[in-house]
Amino acid sequence: MTGMPHNAAPPGKQMLSEQVHAHLRDAIMRGDHAPGDALKPQDLAKEQGVSLAVVREALVRLVGEGLAERLPNRGFAVPPFSDRRWQEIAEARKTIEPAVLRMSVERGDVDWEARVRAAHHRLVRTPVYVPEGGEHYSGAWAEAHRAFHRTLLEGCGNPTLLETFDRLWIASELARRWSAHRNPGRDGAEEHRRLEEAALARDADTAAEVLVRHLTLTAAGLTDGADRAV
Repeated sequence: MTGMPHNAAPPGKQMLSEQVHAHLRDAIMRGDHAPGDALKPQDLAKEQGVSLAVVREALVRLVGEGLAERLPNRGFAVPPFSDRRWQEIAEARKTIEPAVLRMSVERGDVDWEARVRAAHHRLVRTPVYVPEGGEHYSGAWAEAHRAFHRTLLEGCGNPTLLETFDRLWIASELARRWSAHRNPGRDGAEEHRRLEEAALARDADTAAEVLVRHLTLTAAGLTDGADRAV
C-alpha cells in the first residue's frame, strides 16, 4: 500500500494525454482539421473533458511528430498546405532512405528477408479503403504501408537511422494521404512489388532507384506540376 496514493495521479494524467494525442492525431489524419486550422487548447480541453495541461502535452507531442505547428503567441495549428514544406520532407526522405535501403540490402540476413516478404504480403492483403473511411486510406493499410517501408530498412542494423525514418515518416504522413486525392490512378501496389523484388534479389542499385521514384511520385502528387512530373 505504501506510495500508492501519490503514484496514482501521474499515470492517470499520462493515460489521458495518450488518449487525447491519439484522438487528435486520428482527427488530423482524417482531415477533420483542415490544413492551417487553429488547434485551440481551450476548445479541445472542453471537447475532450480534460485539463489544459493534458491537451498542451498532447499538442506538443504532435508538434514533435510534424502533425502540428507551434505558432508564436498564437497557440497551435495544423501544418498549412505548402508545396515547399512537402518537397523539403520528400527531399530529406529521398536523400536518406535510399542510402539506408542500400545498407539494408547489403547487411540484411535471412530473417530480414523473411520479414520483408511477410510485411509485403500483409500490405498486399490489407484493403486500401474501407466503406466507412470514404476517400481516405484505411488505418490498417496505413500501418501495413509504414511497416513494409520500415522493414525494408531494418536490415541496416542502425537504430539511429531507423529513428530518423520514423520521424520523417510521421511528418510526411499527411502529405502521403493527401496525395491519394491528387493522383488516384497511381499504381502503388506495383511500386511496392518492385521494391520487394529488388530488395530480396539483393539488387541495391535497382532498389534505391525504385524507392527514389516511389518517393518522387508521392511528392509530385502534391505540386502544381504533378501531371508533368508523372
